[in-house]
Amino acid sequence: MVTRTVRTAGKADIKELAHVLGRAFFDDPVMTWVLPDPGERARALSRVFATMARHHHLPSDGVEFADDGPHIAAAALWSPPQQWRSSRMAELRMLPAFLRAFGSQYRRGQQLDVMMKRNHPEEPHWYLAVIGSDPTYRGEGYGKALMESGLARADAEWAPAYLESSNPDNVPYYERFGFEVIGELELPGDSEAAGPTMWAMWRQPR
Repeated sequence: MVTRTVRTAGKADIKELAHVLGRAFFDDPVMTWVLPDPGERARALSRVFATMARHHHLPSDGVEFADDGPHIAAAALWSPPQQWRSSRMAELRMLPAFLRAFGSQYRRGQQLDVMMKRNHPEEPHWYLAVIGSDPTYRGEGYGKALMESGLARADAEWAPAYLESSNPDNVPYYERFGFEVIGELELPGDSEAAGPTMWAMWRQPR
């Protein structure tokens, strides 16, 4: 029998859970657009997620992971109501790591960040910035356990929840938890192809 335990992360968990998220998002359409070179993407993603978790989500107890005992199988980064936007101090602390991670593609990372902030809802809500499972554990219920844990907190406060899906295949999955698409966010393309689309999704409390 598989045991799926959801835990609140501490500093000691960041390296492993960031590696899990990096593997989870390696083939993601938006991450592939930001970092088209596979080698650079493999090196950069865990640094990006570790930086986000350490400097923005961890201080508000917004980092959770699900494990099978010895190994982290999935992780989620949440922001409580009114805290989805990073403080100026947190942004300054994250900047050097983002510059190293994105390198020559930093401009694309900025385009993504600006678009997401411009379209972010103003109504107070819990924000699910990132959720992902290691491909080795995908389909075994670890992501579901994390989603249920986070939404239980939102429902306990009678607060809505918001996320952006960067993969069209995941939209029906989020809909099963009560999320509804409220908009489409299109990233800029180039002369050869259109940019990827993200789906803004909102869930009323239950």
